[in-house]
Amino acid sequence: MYKLIKTPGAIFYLGALFLNAFIDLGHKIIIQNTLFKAYDGQEQVIYTAIVNALILLPFILLVSPVGFVADKYPKHQVMRFSAWLAVLVTLLITACYYLGWFWQAFVLTFVLAIQSAFYSPAKYGYIKFLFGVDRLVQGNGLVQAVTIVAILAGTVVYSLFFEMLYPNGVIDPAVILQHIVVIGWLLVVNALFGLAMMYKLPALEQGDPEKTFPVKAYLQGQMIKQLGCLVCKKSVIIWSIIGLALFWSVGQVMLAAFPAYAKAQYGVSNTLVIQAVLGCAGLGIVLGSWLAAKLSVDNIRTVLIPIGAMGVALCVSALTFVGSMSLSALLFVGVGAMGGLMIAPLNALIQFHSQEHELGHVLAMNNWLQNMAMASFLGLTVWFAVKGFSSELLLQLIAAIALLASALLLAYLWTNKGK
Repeated sequence: MYKLIKTPGAIFYLGALFLNAFIDLGHKIIIQNTLFKAYDGQEQVIYTAIVNALILLPFILLVSPVGFVADKYPKHQVMRFSAWLAVLVTLLITACYYLGWFWQAFVLTFVLAIQSAFYSPAKYGYIKFLFGVDRLVQGNGLVQAVTIVAILAGTVVYSLFFEMLYPNGVIDPAVILQHIVVIGWLLVVNALFGLAMMYKLPALEQGDPEKTFPVKAYLQGQMIKQLGCLVCKKSVIIWSIIGLALFWSVGQVMLAAFPAYAKAQYGVSNTLVIQAVLGCAGLGIVLGSWLAAKLSVDNIRTVLIPIGAMGVALCVSALTFVGSMSLSALLFVGVGAMGGLMIAPLNALIQFHSQEHELGHVLAMNNWLQNMAMASFLGLTVWFAVKGFSSELLLQLIAAIALLASALLLAYLWTNKGK
Protein backbone atom coordinates (compact mmCIF):
# COMPACT_ATOMS: atom_id res chain seq x y z
CA MET A 1 0.00 0.00 0.00
CA TYR A 2 2.85 2.38 0.86
CA LYS A 3 4.30 1.97 -2.65
CA LEU A 4 0.92 2.86 -4.14
CA ILE A 5 0.72 6.04 -2.07
CA LYS A 6 4.19 7.05 -3.33
CA THR A 7 2.92 6.97 -6.94
CA PRO A 8 3.15 10.51 -8.37
CA GLY A 9 -0.22 12.21 -7.94
CA ALA A 10 -1.61 9.48 -5.67
CA ILE A 11 -1.79 11.66 -2.54
CA PHE A 12 -3.82 14.36 -4.31
CA TYR A 13 -6.02 11.75 -6.00
CA LEU A 14 -6.78 9.97 -2.72
CA GLY A 15 -7.27 13.28 -0.90
CA ALA A 16 -9.77 14.43 -3.50
CA LEU A 17 -11.62 11.09 -3.26
CA PHE A 18 -11.77 11.43 0.51
CA LEU A 19 -13.23 14.94 0.38
CA ASN A 20 -15.76 14.09 -2.32
CA ALA A 21 -17.11 11.15 -0.30
CA PHE A 22 -16.99 13.28 2.86
CA ILE A 23 -19.20 15.92 1.18
CA ASP A 24 -21.69 13.45 -0.30
CA LEU A 25 -22.04 11.66 3.01
CA GLY A 26 -22.29 14.91 4.99
CA HIS A 27 -25.40 16.28 3.33
CA LYS A 28 -27.04 12.87 3.34
CA ILE A 29 -26.34 12.51 7.08
CA ILE A 30 -27.92 15.91 7.80
CA ILE A 31 -31.07 15.05 5.85
CA GLN A 32 -31.35 11.56 7.37
CA ASN A 33 -30.77 12.80 10.91
CA THR A 34 -33.39 15.51 10.43
CA LEU A 35 -35.85 12.87 9.21
CA PHE A 36 -34.96 10.72 12.22
CA LYS A 37 -35.82 13.57 14.62
CA ALA A 38 -38.96 14.69 12.79
CA TYR A 39 -40.64 11.37 11.89
CA ASP A 40 -41.22 7.87 13.29
CA GLY A 41 -42.02 4.40 12.04
CA GLN A 42 -43.31 3.99 8.50
CA GLU A 43 -42.89 7.67 7.56
CA GLN A 44 -39.26 7.58 8.61
CA VAL A 45 -38.53 4.43 6.60
CA ILE A 46 -40.29 5.83 3.51
CA TYR A 47 -38.52 9.21 3.56
CA THR A 48 -35.16 7.59 4.27
CA ALA A 49 -35.65 5.23 1.34
CA ILE A 50 -36.63 8.15 -0.90
CA VAL A 51 -33.55 10.20 -0.03
CA ASN A 52 -31.39 7.15 -0.79
CA ALA A 53 -33.24 6.71 -4.08
CA LEU A 54 -32.55 10.35 -5.02
CA ILE A 55 -28.85 9.58 -4.68
CA LEU A 56 -29.21 6.64 -7.07
CA LEU A 57 -31.40 8.20 -9.78
CA PRO A 58 -28.69 10.22 -11.58
CA PHE A 59 -26.60 7.06 -11.99
CA ILE A 60 -29.63 5.46 -13.65
CA LEU A 61 -30.84 8.36 -15.82
CA LEU A 62 -27.42 9.61 -16.95
CA VAL A 63 -25.57 6.36 -17.56
CA SER A 64 -24.94 7.05 -21.25
CA PRO A 65 -23.82 10.71 -20.92
CA VAL A 66 -21.45 10.01 -18.02
CA GLY A 67 -19.91 7.03 -19.84
CA PHE A 68 -19.47 9.16 -22.96
CA VAL A 69 -17.86 12.00 -21.00
CA ALA A 70 -15.51 9.62 -19.16
CA ASP A 71 -14.25 8.17 -22.47
CA LYS A 72 -14.18 11.37 -24.56
CA TYR A 73 -12.33 13.60 -22.10
CA PRO A 74 -9.24 12.92 -19.95
CA LYS A 75 -10.44 11.56 -16.65
CA HIS A 76 -8.61 14.12 -14.53
CA GLN A 77 -10.48 16.87 -16.38
CA VAL A 78 -13.83 15.16 -15.78
CA MET A 79 -13.06 14.93 -12.06
CA ARG A 80 -12.04 18.60 -12.05
CA PHE A 81 -15.36 19.61 -13.63
CA SER A 82 -17.20 17.53 -11.02
CA ALA A 83 -15.30 19.30 -8.25
CA TRP A 84 -16.44 22.71 -9.55
CA LEU A 85 -20.03 21.43 -9.56
CA ALA A 86 -19.61 20.25 -5.96
CA VAL A 87 -18.61 23.77 -4.88
CA LEU A 88 -21.71 25.26 -6.52
CA VAL A 89 -24.11 22.68 -5.06
CA THR A 90 -22.73 22.95 -1.53
CA LEU A 91 -23.26 26.72 -1.66
CA LEU A 92 -26.90 26.14 -2.65
CA ILE A 93 -27.28 23.56 0.13
CA THR A 94 -25.91 26.00 2.70
CA ALA A 95 -28.36 28.65 1.51
CA CYS A 96 -31.23 26.18 2.05
CA TYR A 97 -29.99 25.42 5.56
CA TYR A 98 -29.83 29.15 6.34
CA LEU A 99 -33.36 29.77 5.02
CA GLY A 100 -34.85 26.66 6.61
CA TRP A 101 -35.85 25.20 3.25
CA PHE A 102 -35.86 21.52 4.19
CA TRP A 103 -37.57 20.07 1.13
CA GLN A 104 -35.42 22.15 -1.22
CA ALA A 105 -32.35 20.81 0.59
CA PHE A 106 -33.90 17.34 0.32
CA VAL A 107 -34.12 17.72 -3.48
CA LEU A 108 -30.55 19.05 -3.70
CA THR A 109 -29.51 15.56 -2.64
CA PHE A 110 -30.45 14.63 -6.20
CA VAL A 111 -28.36 17.47 -7.69
CA LEU A 112 -25.34 16.52 -5.59
CA ALA A 113 -25.75 12.96 -6.83
CA ILE A 114 -25.58 14.22 -10.44
CA GLN A 115 -22.11 15.49 -9.63
CA SER A 116 -21.20 12.07 -8.23
CA ALA A 117 -22.59 10.31 -11.32
CA PHE A 118 -20.13 12.13 -13.60
CA TYR A 119 -17.35 11.75 -11.06
CA SER A 120 -17.64 8.00 -10.45
CA PRO A 121 -16.60 6.38 -13.78
CA ALA A 122 -13.76 8.90 -14.18
CA LYS A 123 -12.60 8.16 -10.62
CA TYR A 124 -12.52 4.39 -11.12
CA GLY A 125 -11.18 4.61 -14.67
CA TYR A 126 -8.27 6.73 -13.43
CA ILE A 127 -7.09 3.86 -11.18
CA LYS A 128 -5.91 1.82 -14.15
CA PHE A 129 -3.78 4.68 -15.49
CA LEU A 130 -2.45 5.90 -12.13
CA PHE A 131 -1.48 2.58 -10.51
CA GLY A 132 -1.16 0.30 -13.54
CA VAL A 133 -2.83 -2.95 -14.62
CA ASP A 134 -0.62 -5.10 -12.38
CA ARG A 135 -1.82 -3.30 -9.25
CA LEU A 136 -5.53 -3.10 -9.97
CA VAL A 137 -6.69 -5.02 -6.90
CA GLN A 138 -4.38 -3.05 -4.60
CA GLY A 139 -5.47 0.20 -6.24
CA ASN A 140 -9.15 -0.65 -5.89
CA GLY A 141 -8.63 -1.77 -2.31
CA LEU A 142 -6.87 1.50 -1.48
CA VAL A 143 -9.55 3.61 -3.16
CA GLN A 144 -12.29 1.63 -1.42
CA ALA A 145 -10.52 2.02 1.92
CA VAL A 146 -10.08 5.78 1.52
CA THR A 147 -13.72 6.18 0.49
CA ILE A 148 -14.96 4.20 3.45
CA VAL A 149 -12.67 6.03 5.88
CA ALA A 150 -14.22 9.25 4.54
CA ILE A 151 -17.68 7.80 5.15
CA LEU A 152 -16.74 6.75 8.67
CA ALA A 153 -15.20 10.12 9.44
CA GLY A 154 -18.19 11.90 7.96
CA THR A 155 -20.61 9.75 9.94
CA VAL A 156 -18.93 10.70 13.21
CA VAL A 157 -18.14 14.34 12.42
CA TYR A 158 -21.48 15.33 10.90
CA SER A 159 -23.58 13.39 13.41
CA LEU A 160 -21.57 14.84 16.29
CA PHE A 161 -22.02 18.39 14.99
CA PHE A 162 -25.69 17.68 14.34
CA GLU A 163 -26.32 16.49 17.91
CA MET A 164 -24.34 19.42 19.35
CA LEU A 165 -26.33 21.97 17.35
CA TYR A 166 -29.72 20.25 17.45
CA PRO A 167 -32.31 22.19 19.53
CA ASN A 168 -33.71 19.64 22.00
CA GLY A 169 -37.32 18.63 21.43
CA VAL A 170 -37.70 20.40 18.07
CA ILE A 171 -39.34 18.30 15.34
CA ASP A 172 -39.81 21.02 12.70
CA PRO A 173 -37.30 20.24 9.90
CA ALA A 174 -37.01 23.92 8.91
CA VAL A 175 -36.00 24.98 12.42
CA ILE A 176 -33.55 22.10 12.73
CA LEU A 177 -31.75 23.12 9.52
CA GLN A 178 -31.44 26.73 10.62
CA HIS A 179 -29.71 25.62 13.82
CA ILE A 180 -27.11 23.50 11.97
CA VAL A 181 -26.26 25.95 9.16
CA VAL A 182 -22.58 25.97 10.17
CA ILE A 183 -22.36 22.41 8.86
CA GLY A 184 -23.24 23.76 5.41
CA TRP A 185 -20.15 25.97 5.49
CA LEU A 186 -18.09 22.92 6.42
CA LEU A 187 -19.37 21.28 3.23
CA VAL A 188 -18.35 24.33 1.18
CA VAL A 189 -14.82 24.42 2.65
CA ASN A 190 -14.35 20.71 1.94
CA ALA A 191 -15.52 21.20 -1.65
CA LEU A 192 -12.97 24.01 -2.15
CA PHE A 193 -10.12 21.87 -0.82
CA GLY A 194 -11.21 19.01 -3.07
CA LEU A 195 -11.21 21.34 -6.07
CA ALA A 196 -7.67 22.49 -5.26
CA MET A 197 -6.46 18.88 -5.15
CA MET A 198 -8.01 18.13 -8.54
CA TYR A 199 -5.69 20.69 -10.11
CA LYS A 200 -2.71 18.67 -8.83
CA LEU A 201 -3.64 15.47 -10.69
CA PRO A 202 -1.33 14.43 -13.55
CA ALA A 203 -2.71 14.01 -17.08
CA LEU A 204 -2.24 10.29 -17.78
CA GLU A 205 -4.36 9.79 -20.93
CA GLN A 206 -5.76 11.89 -23.73
CA GLY A 207 -9.30 10.59 -23.94
CA ASP A 208 -10.96 10.26 -27.34
CA PRO A 209 -11.77 13.76 -28.68
CA GLU A 210 -13.25 12.29 -31.88
CA LYS A 211 -16.16 10.74 -30.01
CA THR A 212 -19.58 12.31 -30.59
CA PHE A 213 -22.68 11.82 -28.49
CA PRO A 214 -25.66 10.26 -30.35
CA VAL A 215 -28.50 12.30 -28.85
CA LYS A 216 -31.25 10.55 -30.81
CA ALA A 217 -30.03 7.08 -29.81
CA TYR A 218 -29.84 8.22 -26.18
CA LEU A 219 -33.41 9.58 -26.15
CA GLN A 220 -34.70 6.40 -27.81
CA GLY A 221 -32.95 4.19 -25.25
CA GLN A 222 -30.71 2.55 -27.84
CA MET A 223 -27.52 3.46 -25.98
CA ILE A 224 -28.62 1.48 -22.94
CA LYS A 225 -29.01 -1.56 -25.18
CA GLN A 226 -25.56 -0.96 -26.67
CA LEU A 227 -24.00 -0.62 -23.24
CA GLY A 228 -25.79 -3.76 -22.14
CA CYS A 229 -24.31 -5.65 -25.09
CA LEU A 230 -20.89 -4.22 -24.23
CA VAL A 231 -20.82 -5.61 -20.68
CA CYS A 232 -22.45 -8.89 -21.73
CA LYS A 233 -19.64 -9.69 -24.17
CA LYS A 234 -17.80 -11.30 -21.27
CA SER A 235 -19.70 -13.24 -18.65
CA VAL A 236 -17.07 -12.44 -16.03
CA ILE A 237 -17.94 -8.74 -16.31
CA ILE A 238 -21.70 -9.14 -16.03
CA TRP A 239 -21.41 -11.59 -13.12
CA SER A 240 -18.99 -9.27 -11.35
CA ILE A 241 -21.52 -6.46 -11.76
CA ILE A 242 -24.29 -8.70 -10.42
CA GLY A 243 -22.19 -9.54 -7.37
CA LEU A 244 -21.50 -5.86 -6.65
CA ALA A 245 -25.14 -4.92 -7.24
CA LEU A 246 -26.43 -7.50 -4.79
CA PHE A 247 -24.01 -6.44 -2.05
CA TRP A 248 -24.79 -2.73 -2.34
CA SER A 249 -28.54 -3.41 -2.65
CA VAL A 250 -28.56 -5.37 0.59
CA GLY A 251 -26.61 -2.52 2.16
CA GLN A 252 -29.15 0.07 0.99
CA VAL A 253 -32.03 -1.77 2.62
CA MET A 254 -30.08 -2.17 5.86
CA LEU A 255 -29.30 1.57 5.93
CA ALA A 256 -32.95 2.45 5.28
CA ALA A 257 -34.56 -0.04 7.66
CA PHE A 258 -32.18 -0.35 10.60
CA PRO A 259 -32.67 3.16 12.13
CA ALA A 260 -36.42 2.58 12.51
CA TYR A 261 -35.75 -0.96 13.75
CA ALA A 262 -33.28 0.29 16.38
CA LYS A 263 -35.64 3.07 17.45
CA ALA A 264 -38.50 0.59 17.94
CA GLN A 265 -36.53 -2.35 19.40
CA TYR A 266 -33.90 -0.59 21.51
CA GLY A 267 -35.44 2.83 22.10
CA VAL A 268 -32.41 4.64 20.66
CA SER A 269 -33.06 8.31 19.80
CA ASN A 270 -29.51 9.66 19.48
CA THR A 271 -28.54 9.97 15.80
CA LEU A 272 -24.83 9.70 16.62
CA VAL A 273 -25.39 6.22 18.08
CA ILE A 274 -27.47 5.13 15.09
CA GLN A 275 -24.98 6.47 12.54
CA ALA A 276 -22.06 4.98 14.47
CA VAL A 277 -23.58 1.51 14.25
CA LEU A 278 -24.29 1.96 10.53
CA GLY A 279 -20.75 3.27 10.11
CA CYS A 280 -19.40 0.01 11.51
CA ALA A 281 -20.19 -1.52 8.12
CA GLY A 282 -17.79 1.01 6.60
CA LEU A 283 -15.10 0.04 9.08
CA GLY A 284 -15.60 -3.56 8.07
CA ILE A 285 -15.28 -2.69 4.37
CA VAL A 286 -11.93 -1.00 5.09
CA LEU A 287 -10.70 -4.15 6.84
CA GLY A 288 -12.02 -6.46 4.14
CA SER A 289 -10.61 -4.36 1.29
CA TRP A 290 -7.22 -4.20 3.02
CA LEU A 291 -7.18 -7.98 3.46
CA ALA A 292 -8.21 -8.53 -0.17
CA ALA A 293 -5.36 -6.27 -1.32
CA LYS A 294 -2.84 -8.11 0.90
CA LEU A 295 -3.93 -11.46 -0.50
CA SER A 296 -3.90 -10.26 -4.14
CA VAL A 297 -0.35 -8.99 -4.60
CA ASP A 298 0.35 -11.01 -7.76
CA ASN A 299 -3.11 -11.64 -9.22
CA ILE A 300 -6.86 -11.34 -8.63
CA ARG A 301 -7.92 -13.86 -5.97
CA THR A 302 -11.39 -14.88 -7.13
CA VAL A 303 -11.67 -17.36 -4.26
CA LEU A 304 -12.30 -14.37 -1.98
CA ILE A 305 -15.58 -13.61 -3.76
CA PRO A 306 -17.69 -16.61 -2.63
CA ILE A 307 -16.16 -16.44 0.86
CA GLY A 308 -17.20 -12.80 1.16
CA ALA A 309 -20.65 -13.39 -0.31
CA MET A 310 -21.47 -16.17 2.13
CA GLY A 311 -20.10 -14.15 5.04
CA VAL A 312 -22.34 -11.20 4.16
CA ALA A 313 -25.40 -13.45 4.00
CA LEU A 314 -24.69 -15.05 7.39
CA CYS A 315 -24.08 -11.73 9.16
CA VAL A 316 -27.26 -10.17 7.75
CA SER A 317 -29.22 -13.28 8.76
CA ALA A 318 -28.10 -12.91 12.38
CA LEU A 319 -28.96 -9.20 12.64
CA THR A 320 -32.55 -9.52 13.91
CA PHE A 321 -31.68 -12.29 16.38
CA VAL A 322 -29.25 -10.30 18.54
CA GLY A 323 -30.49 -8.34 21.53
CA SER A 324 -28.36 -5.22 21.72
CA MET A 325 -26.89 -2.34 19.73
CA SER A 326 -23.34 -3.46 20.53
CA LEU A 327 -23.91 -6.90 18.97
CA SER A 328 -25.63 -5.23 16.02
CA ALA A 329 -22.52 -3.08 15.57
CA LEU A 330 -20.32 -6.19 15.48
CA LEU A 331 -22.55 -7.73 12.83
CA PHE A 332 -22.36 -4.56 10.76
CA VAL A 333 -18.56 -4.83 10.96
CA GLY A 334 -18.90 -8.42 9.76
CA VAL A 335 -21.16 -7.45 6.84
CA GLY A 336 -18.69 -4.78 5.78
CA ALA A 337 -15.59 -6.96 6.16
CA MET A 338 -17.06 -9.78 4.13
CA GLY A 339 -18.28 -7.26 1.56
CA GLY A 340 -14.84 -5.64 1.31
CA LEU A 341 -13.35 -9.07 0.75
CA MET A 342 -15.48 -9.52 -2.39
CA ILE A 343 -15.91 -6.03 -3.87
CA ALA A 344 -12.20 -5.27 -4.41
CA PRO A 345 -11.62 -8.36 -6.63
CA LEU A 346 -14.99 -7.87 -8.36
CA ASN A 347 -14.09 -4.28 -9.32
CA ALA A 348 -10.65 -5.43 -10.43
CA LEU A 349 -12.17 -8.14 -12.66
CA ILE A 350 -14.36 -5.56 -14.40
CA GLN A 351 -11.43 -3.21 -15.03
CA PHE A 352 -9.05 -5.99 -16.09
CA HIS A 353 -11.41 -7.52 -18.66
CA SER A 354 -12.51 -4.18 -20.18
CA GLN A 355 -10.80 -2.66 -23.20
CA GLU A 356 -9.19 0.72 -22.45
CA HIS A 357 -11.30 2.58 -25.04
CA GLU A 358 -14.47 1.05 -23.56
CA LEU A 359 -13.57 1.34 -19.88
CA GLY A 360 -15.60 4.50 -19.18
CA HIS A 361 -18.72 3.03 -20.78
CA VAL A 362 -18.32 -0.29 -18.97
CA LEU A 363 -17.91 1.44 -15.62
CA ALA A 364 -20.89 3.69 -16.32
CA MET A 365 -23.00 0.64 -17.15
CA ASN A 366 -21.69 -1.00 -14.00
CA ASN A 367 -22.97 2.01 -12.04
CA TRP A 368 -26.30 1.89 -13.90
CA LEU A 369 -26.97 -1.77 -13.18
CA GLN A 370 -25.89 -1.46 -9.56
CA ASN A 371 -28.07 1.56 -9.00
CA MET A 372 -31.05 0.00 -10.77
CA ALA A 373 -30.73 -2.93 -8.38
CA MET A 374 -30.42 -0.65 -5.35
CA ALA A 375 -33.37 1.47 -6.47
CA SER A 376 -35.45 -1.68 -6.88
CA PHE A 377 -34.56 -2.84 -3.38
CA LEU A 378 -35.41 0.61 -2.00
CA GLY A 379 -38.74 0.39 -3.84
CA LEU A 380 -39.31 -2.88 -2.00
CA THR A 381 -38.49 -1.07 1.25
CA VAL A 382 -41.07 1.66 0.55
CA TRP A 383 -43.68 -0.93 -0.41
CA PHE A 384 -43.09 -2.80 2.86
CA ALA A 385 -43.50 0.42 4.86
CA VAL A 386 -46.67 1.46 2.99
CA LYS A 387 -48.19 -1.97 3.61
CA GLY A 388 -47.43 -1.63 7.31
CA PHE A 389 -44.91 -4.48 7.57
CA SER A 390 -42.27 -4.12 10.26
CA SER A 391 -38.65 -3.20 9.61
CA GLU A 392 -37.70 -6.45 11.37
CA LEU A 393 -39.56 -8.51 8.74
CA LEU A 394 -37.88 -6.50 5.98
CA LEU A 395 -34.41 -7.22 7.41
CA GLN A 396 -35.25 -10.92 7.62
CA LEU A 397 -36.40 -10.95 3.99
CA ILE A 398 -33.22 -9.23 2.82
CA ALA A 399 -31.19 -11.83 4.72
CA ALA A 400 -32.96 -14.61 2.80
CA ILE A 401 -32.23 -12.84 -0.49
CA ALA A 402 -28.56 -12.47 0.49
CA LEU A 403 -28.32 -16.20 1.21
CA LEU A 404 -29.87 -17.08 -2.15
CA ALA A 405 -27.63 -14.62 -4.00
CA SER A 406 -24.46 -15.95 -2.38
CA ALA A 407 -25.43 -19.50 -3.36
CA LEU A 408 -25.99 -18.46 -7.00
CA LEU A 409 -22.70 -16.58 -7.13
CA LEU A 410 -20.86 -19.53 -5.62
CA ALA A 411 -22.45 -21.87 -8.18
CA TYR A 412 -21.38 -19.63 -11.08
CA LEU A 413 -17.79 -19.32 -9.88
CA TRP A 414 -17.57 -23.05 -9.24
CA THR A 415 -18.82 -24.00 -12.72
CA ASN A 416 -16.50 -21.45 -14.37
CA LYS A 417 -13.33 -22.00 -12.35
CA GLY A 418 -10.21 -22.05 -14.43
CA LYS A 419 -11.83 -20.18 -17.34
